[in-house]
Amino acid sequence: MHIESGQIAVITGGGTGIGRALALQLSAQGVHVAMCDVSADNMAETRALCLAAAPAGTRVSCTLADVGQEPAVLAFRDAVRAQHQTDHIHLLFNNAGTAGGGAFVNGNRADWERTFQIDWYGVYYNARAFMPMLVASPVGCIVNVSSVNGFWASLGPDAPHTAYSAAKFAVKGFTEALITDLRVNAPHVSCALVMPGHIGTSIALNTYDAHKMPAALVAVMRARMVKAGAPVADASDDQIRALMHQRAVDFRDKAPTTADQAATTILDGVRAGRWRILVGEDAQRLDVMVRNAPEDAYEAAFAAAWRDGKPGLGQ
Repeated sequence: MHIESGQIAVITGGGTGIGRALALQLSAQGVHVAMCDVSADNMAETRALCLAAAPAGTRVSCTLADVGQEPAVLAFRDAVRAQHQTDHIHLLFNNAGTAGGGAFVNGNRADWERTFQIDWYGVYYNARAFMPMLVASPVGCIVNVSSVNGFWASLGPDAPHTAYSAAKFAVKGFTEALITDLRVNAPHVSCALVMPGHIGTSIALNTYDAHKMPAALVAVMRARMVKAGAPVADASDDQIRALMHQRAVDFRDKAPTTADQAATTILDGVRAGRWRILVGEDAQRLDVMVRNAPEDAYEAAFAAAWRDGKPGLGQ
């Protein structure tokens, strides 16, 4: 799809990370941006950064909305219509997401369902809300952000990751099914599935405040670290909380791919008309490993080969 000045792009989760980077790159090209997020402050910062670099006349609007709640998504759609005085949009980036909801067997049900609600239903609700506006456009594209956990439902053999993985698998299947649906019913609208690897975003920091982690979860994390070989058996609860916070910071600051690089890869893929966009060398490598050895994908040796970057299973 050709992306050009004057088009309108809707971005969920525009306050930080990939959403902010998409907003910055699109608005710099003169594309009008309508974003939502759960943080008004983060959105305001994104908007200021966009307007400082965008051509004169470029609109950047912000709406406070929780994508896991359909009434909030419908209100976001109505705000886009009003703020941009339009009945159509050209691009929809379903980017908002959260982590959490690791274990299904003995985890917290509310946490599990909250993660699934945002990561799957956030995509579904926005697709429902904005599809008529995409169809009303001369050309359009819906871009759904899944994850490498949309084809590998794991963080390793000792870390359950069920809610996030289930949601991201749902996003993958939905987007692939849309290829035919759109070709039959709205051939001027395309779709793209984005599967990022480790990207430098604040998703872990935004998901939970490690400093407020309850004692029961601290005990689980301590046991997991000890099993992995970390010398934290005698660490206090507050020390474990500090370690978890630092891990979230490192996830953002020490990632192999920045949010800006991820946004560039995504937009290049959309422009090229690709429906499957892997983001990061780690995503490409993991994709090959899973395809080459699907029966081994959830074994310890597979995770070790992946983590260590060594030739091994799937290579």
